Amino acid sequence: MKKNDPYAALRFREFNLFLFVRFAMVFAWSMQFIVIEWEVYSITKNPLSLGIIGLMEVIPAVSMALFAGHIVDQSEKRGLLIKCILGFSVVSLGLFLLTWPRVVGDLTTNTVLYSVYFLVFLGGLVRAFLGPTIFSLFSLLVPKKIYPNAATWSSSVWQMGSVVGPAAGGFFIHWIGVHWSMCFVFAFSLMALLLLLQIPKKPILNPNIGEPIVKSLKEGIKFVMNTRVILGALTLDMFAVLFGGAVALLPIYAQDILKVGPEGFGILRAAPAVGALIIMFTSAHFPLNKNAGYKLLAAIFGFGISIIIFGVSTWFWVSVIALFLSGVTDGISMVIRQTILQLRTPDAMRGRVASVNSMFVGSSNELGAFESGLTAKLMGTVTAVVFGGGMTILTVLGTGAFFPKLRKLDLRKDLEEHEKG
Repeated sequence: MKKNDPYAALRFREFNLFLFVRFAMVFAWSMQFIVIEWEVYSITKNPLSLGIIGLMEVIPAVSMALFAGHIVDQSEKRGLLIKCILGFSVVSLGLFLLTWPRVVGDLTTNTVLYSVYFLVFLGGLVRAFLGPTIFSLFSLLVPKKIYPNAATWSSSVWQMGSVVGPAAGGFFIHWIGVHWSMCFVFAFSLMALLLLLQIPKKPILNPNIGEPIVKSLKEGIKFVMNTRVILGALTLDMFAVLFGGAVALLPIYAQDILKVGPEGFGILRAAPAVGALIIMFTSAHFPLNKNAGYKLLAAIFGFGISIIIFGVSTWFWVSVIALFLSGVTDGISMVIRQTILQLRTPDAMRGRVASVNSMFVGSSNELGAFESGLTAKLMGTVTAVVFGGGMTILTVLGTGAFFPKLRKLDLRKDLEEHEKG
């Protein structure tokens, strides 16, 4: 294997299968979220209803996260991921049936709306286990010395699904309607399941099988809190996503401000992921390890600026470019953060650390959606988005001041240690 080989991780068959599984799940999940956002806002015309979608997913995801991390560290990862995908498939099938006019013809609007919220809640339970399981399985498919390269490709595939899923959601709503769009989501979850079955079972690397859950959870939290670089990176990303959650309000921008319909909605929703995807592929050839801390802070600062520009824009293509730049900066942040987590997390604690990460970052997407919906209701949509971008900038300044180790982080020494190993 060549040194600095940008395709090193792709030379492992099981990792390639893993990438296809991850793409299929990210595509299905992001498309489903877009379709449901569109349907709920079309029913209610209330921005707070978009926030409630996020809240219904974040409540179970956060409340179950630490317990899920313990289960993941105690379990065989491939089998657990199969169960997660089956759970998601049940939710998708339920949403497919719930958007079928023949099924819901005699139901009231509130009954349909509350049923959607309930299924989103069940999806949040699944997601509490899905993220830590994927993060832990990842580490069993490639050698440690190519973790950074594998993390880049894994993040690239995540962003690719985030590009195609929302765009497909917008266009499919226009072409075949909400109901059959949900059928497409369900089909992709089944495809992910078939691909995963081709990966053999993996060993459990945790030496403390049967460890009491309270002790296990305390160790996971203690590790994150004592590892200042990880804590700083998670805190920074959490608040950036929490306050910069403008994408949750895109149905309002598409329908009421920019007036571009479902096709324009799909373009707006995909723009951030396109920018992030470009960064993912670029970083595979030009790593971001040197002065990673400064790059992380600068990227999220730029993310805040992009959100503010999007918030005040009334021109469609200016809005698209602003969202694209938010994706570029967010992509830089994601690559650096994932590399930090993979390099500095022990194998036996990956599930618990990933669950803490999901509490800090993953769930803040949905909590950010609720925050955006609530502030849009209280302040107005444009003011809420600008407020979020400003708070993101303040978060960067505060994190840089309180976490000097993160600010001065350089990942080249970590990479050298793993290459020796």
